[in-house]
Amino acid sequence: MESDTVVWKGRCGPFELKLGPHTFRPSTISTLLADALDIEDRSVVIDAGCGSGVLSIVAAKLGAGKVYGVDAAEGTVEVATANATAQGVADRVEFFQSDMFDALPEGEFADVVIGDVSGIPDDLATVSGWFPSGLAGGPTGAELPMRMLDEAKRLLRKGGRLLLPTGSLQDETSIMDKARSVFGSIKMLSERPIPLPSALAEQPAVIRLIRDRVIELTERGSRYLWTARIWEIQA
Repeated sequence: MESDTVVWKGRCGPFELKLGPHTFRPSTISTLLADALDIEDRSVVIDAGCGSGVLSIVAAKLGAGKVYGVDAAEGTVEVATANATAQGVADRVEFFQSDMFDALPEGEFADVVIGDVSGIPDDLATVSGWFPSGLAGGPTGAELPMRMLDEAKRLLRKGGRLLLPTGSLQDETSIMDKARSVFGSIKMLSERPIPLPSALAEQPAVIRLIRDRVIELTERGSRYLWTARIWEIQA
């Protein structure tokens, strides 16, 4: 399998990560999630949408006793395991290529779920190239995160926490309404404006998503910005 590498400069870094052809590259959202991680010693963590395994590795370095990483992308287990091995945490981290949480060991419950599943509309994923085909968030970018919220509920121990990224490049309102209906207790941990390339903002598919009020961009001078947020949800 062909591979590439990238240097993770976020929390617990810097260190090098191997990437496969279908591996999602760590992003600003990955950095924000890493900064928000609060892991108690020997906690059990589930990392949904683990990609290269970077957040699983960070969770282990912060003291997690066991981390399960899951991702639907081809090559997940090989790539993420190699990265965890290189960082000396493979004894506490296990990866699965799986639709959501289907492949996780039966009866396992988590203290923390990192819910970084793909969350942008399919049309935006197509024109941006940010996600492999078939792994984006649905027509509005909310469908996959909303399904993840339902499934995460059954995996969290009482008092456990879900870290959920959202943003204005998806139907964020529907995701937050779903989160409140499933969990109730929600707190925003961080918020950051992120530039969107002008060439992408001017794509017909993106203009249509803005017109239909699925996504929202702001203009600052000649720049287009979207807003990313990290939420802590209590079980």
